[in-house]
Amino acid sequence: MTQVTLSLTQARQLQLAAQGLLRPFGRKACFDDLLACLRQMSLLQIDTIHVVARSPYLVLFSRLGDYPQVWLEQALKQGKIFEYWAHEACFIPIEDYPLLRHRMLNPAALGWKYNQAWVDQHPQELADLLAHISEKGAVRSADFAAPSGQKPGWWAWKPHKRHLENLFTAGELMVSERHNFQRVYDLRQRILPDWDDEQHALTEDDAVQRLLEKSAASLGIFRPGWLADYYRLKRAPIADTLARWLEQGAVREVKVERLGTLYLHHTLFHQLAVPQAATHTAILSPFDPLVWDRKRARELFNFDYRLECYTPEAKRQYGYFVLPVLHRGALKGRLDARMLRKEKILQVRQLWLEPDTRVSQQMLDEVQRALTKFARWQGAEMIEVNKLPDAIASRWPARWES
Repeated sequence: MTQVTLSLTQARQLQLAAQGLLRPFGRKACFDDLLACLRQMSLLQIDTIHVVARSPYLVLFSRLGDYPQVWLEQALKQGKIFEYWAHEACFIPIEDYPLLRHRMLNPAALGWKYNQAWVDQHPQELADLLAHISEKGAVRSADFAAPSGQKPGWWAWKPHKRHLENLFTAGELMVSERHNFQRVYDLRQRILPDWDDEQHALTEDDAVQRLLEKSAASLGIFRPGWLADYYRLKRAPIADTLARWLEQGAVREVKVERLGTLYLHHTLFHQLAVPQAATHTAILSPFDPLVWDRKRARELFNFDYRLECYTPEAKRQYGYFVLPVLHRGALKGRLDARMLRKEKILQVRQLWLEPDTRVSQQMLDEVQRALTKFARWQGAEMIEVNKLPDAIASRWPARWES
């Protein structure tokens, strides 16, 4: 097979194509497009921070454009997706439930996500809670009061919250829906009444192979070291799997400028003959699969990025919840934004450009247009920009209507 050599720009475009971020979505999205988008990414990471739209909604918006956020809750309630620990806590297509069932059957291997000591200390309370849900129906953590005198705090979970989360991680409970983004827990048997471990469960080895295949397809082009992170796989047989894929023709080696040998998934082979240029501009979530692997983002996109919401304010380089800016195949900037929901204003506290970014009128127009769509989708009627780089400040208004 002829050796393929790619520029860094071409490699980036291939990963963007695999991620659904190469070109703008060509029409008004429908409900099934949301499901197709999730299947293309394989995973949709969940995070509760909502200074702007919560991350899973934003990840979908970056790909689909304007769509009703309620569709995600509808997909969960209809059983078309489920929640579990994948990259982190994620929404996952329901057909991939068998690929993660082995984790539920060995929850102690998930570390802090499952507290074996707590489970061992509270067997009766856990049994009583399962019996309560079986008799009374689905519950939320908010349905149970905290013990008197319990101090507040991020990890100061009341006992029933701990019970619910451990039963969720062990696969006894599933999230049947969300109310105001709060989990509603129900018995697995009610959500998946036909599931039977004896008939349907995969061995861990088989599941890991399938997860690696999905990771490769969703990345499109990858280094071996990028594969395991997608589903947080430990001790995955990467070298043996790659050797088999090469022999089968499922992937092929490519040489990439500055990066050396990478592997291209077979679903993108056609793009070697008919490459597509990147034309999409979008505001990304910090938990977008394009950037959630900070090392991959640095190596492939030369984008040095970390989330600073857990960093003390005085030590932050940028801001609390900084959003990457994608423009035509490159990560060209980042912005610190928040939605002032009562005032219906999207406030951009500051926007930064990456070093050596050439600011064209096309880039200015398309980033401004992306911000406008981003604001309008969240219900903002005005965009307010507080601090801009010199290359932009004289060419953008301080405020404009969405």
